[in-house]
Amino acid sequence: MTDDSDLSRRRFLQATGSTAAAASIAGCSGGGGNGSQGGTDAGGTNGSGGDGSQRQIEADPSKTLELMNSSITTFDPIAATDTASGVVIQQIFDGLMNYPEANTAVEPLLASDYQVSEDFTTYTFSLKEGAQFHNGDPVRAQDFAYAFERLAGSENSSRASFILDSLGVEAETDGEGNYQPGSMNVEAVDETTLRIQLTAPFHATLEMLAYTAFAAVPEGLVGDIQGASGEIEYTDFSSNNPVGAGPFQLENWQQGTEASVTRFENYHGEPASIAGVHWQVITDSSAIYNYAMNENVDSLFDPSLPLTQYDPEKLNVQREEGPQAFGTYGPVRNGATMNYYHITPINSYYLGFNMAKVPKPVRQAFAYVTNQQLIVDQVFKGTGAPAYHLTPPSIYPGGVSAYEQHAKNDYPYGYNETRIQQAKQVMEEAGYGPNNQFSVQWTDYASSDTWTQAGQILRDQLRQAHINMNIQSADFSTLLQRGRNGQLEVYTLGWIADWPAPDNFLQLLNPPQTDTSLEAPISYLNWSQENGSAAQRAIDAYETVIDNQAPTDQATQKRNQAYVQIEEANWEDVAFVNMYHSWERRYSYDWVDIPPYGAMGPSRQKFDDVKIAETRGGGGGGGSGGNSS
Repeated sequence: MTDDSDLSRRRFLQATGSTAAAASIAGCSGGGGNGSQGGTDAGGTNGSGGDGSQRQIEADPSKTLELMNSSITTFDPIAATDTASGVVIQQIFDGLMNYPEANTAVEPLLASDYQVSEDFTTYTFSLKEGAQFHNGDPVRAQDFAYAFERLAGSENSSRASFILDSLGVEAETDGEGNYQPGSMNVEAVDETTLRIQLTAPFHATLEMLAYTAFAAVPEGLVGDIQGASGEIEYTDFSSNNPVGAGPFQLENWQQGTEASVTRFENYHGEPASIAGVHWQVITDSSAIYNYAMNENVDSLFDPSLPLTQYDPEKLNVQREEGPQAFGTYGPVRNGATMNYYHITPINSYYLGFNMAKVPKPVRQAFAYVTNQQLIVDQVFKGTGAPAYHLTPPSIYPGGVSAYEQHAKNDYPYGYNETRIQQAKQVMEEAGYGPNNQFSVQWTDYASSDTWTQAGQILRDQLRQAHINMNIQSADFSTLLQRGRNGQLEVYTLGWIADWPAPDNFLQLLNPPQTDTSLEAPISYLNWSQENGSAAQRAIDAYETVIDNQAPTDQATQKRNQAYVQIEEANWEDVAFVNMYHSWERRYSYDWVDIPPYGAMGPSRQKFDDVKIAETRGGGGGGGSGGNSS
């Protein structure tokens, strides 16, 4: 068992993670974070075929990558909570660690090496020599200490929980639990050595430090914490002059219109193989599609090709490597056949229940009628995989095969089946019938009608089980506010990985954290022993996770056992009906080559090793789907 203070420290990402994931339902990928450094000979011939092609591109280092983005809000890495801002931020800022090409295994970035104490609470980083910020200042340990203090204590920080709760850096708080400025145990031992002291071991420490919220910022640059007078005004830093140490530096931002970054020639890695990146800000789905079809972009990331325009018959998958698929898509409206790539990243989408308002037989009826494969095929046009666990397959204990085996053998409501008769039976055993139906409210996110379509499928089936479901949509902020206030009954949301481990997801199923009478419930379930016979099992299993946070084989084994126990407790009480794991898709014209991104998703990828041909346009015929490196 853990004490209350430790449980509080491990509350993880109370609202930020769910915010990112819910935004993904609207068609954005999750959170910020670092991609890779890298870079190759900009003048060389590129045949890597990152999207599956065998084409040879004579790379032109003077070219700028043309993309689209949604509304950007800030370039301050501690303030950004939206993907649109995070995609740009990760090009500008570097941290100690990095997800190379958004793969799940982290590597040092601005760190050259690190050491960990025997008790896994002290991390000592040596910094790479010669790294400098865009303003010419060298990157020093003091800059990280300052950046971490901003993350914890600045009034502009939206990610303080990342360093104080998730990572659990040692710090002092007042009687109300508020951080005491200047008390964080992060020390610049000398200019090239940084020491971080944790209150307890945390198995994902290095992964957390790869998040852009932990990126280096020149010491004292912004005066929004005690002891920092500030060389520039905050609005200038967050809007016009975000000084980082990444491969690109900000060139221009016209809010609501466009943003662009240019190559930083003195980057500590190889300079970028392109001159920069330009994002056209477009929010209307029709305008997004038209802009892409006019060949104004080099590559389309979801949702640049809206699901309404997506035709599965035009997809030709020519090669699969685990969760990755390579091939072609087309012809699209402009006649081009585009190079295609997708991956099943670390995400999950689900139906959540306010268990205090929706009785267990009703929740079980939902589970019985839900055919996840049918929903994926009919609603999401096959662009994902059916979900039976909240933990995504790639990080499930034992991997994808263990995920599938557990679901096929043990899921109690029918694997890829619709069981209307069982739903009807469980409702009738609870006293419901034609003259005593249960009425329930379904609320989904208003910007997309896909979840409404899923709701309509389930509504028609639930009628046969004596359940009358009303469907409504709400904008994102309203949906979250109703959830926090305990006003939702059935709702649709999702979660995108902040770090690649099951506890980042399964925190949503820790019953004490789902109480909407709390200030910041992490989900809106109100799961308790009064409405779920498996609630205590979930609580006990989650405490096992908390008590075994060390990055050791023994602790990992205990966590893995507890993860499965939490999943099975959810099956029994039906807090969530897990629905699907969405693909991340990318479509690229022939004249550009972007390396494949990994399971952390495209928002974690840097663009410094992209290749663009000298000549663009012409409605290319697409790649041949051959080998990639």
